[in-house]
Amino acid sequence: MLDPSIDSLMNKLDSKYTLVTVSARRAREMQIHQDQQIENTKSYKFVGKALEEIDAGLLTFEKEDQE
Repeated sequence: MLDPSIDSLMNKLDSKYTLVTVSARRAREMQIHQDQQIENTKSYKFVGKALEEIDAGLLTFEKEDQE
């Protein structure tokens, strides 16, 4: 079973597409800057760490209004 689960992650964001985009951007940011908001993560991969940050509520996303 995956941890965090897709159900708990979908409660944080509005779509799977948004989840993938936000976690990929955060993973890339962690690779470049070597920073993470959670010290003891279960995952050793950057995408897994980003998903754990989303699940913990440390990483959020706000939609921009397009005109």
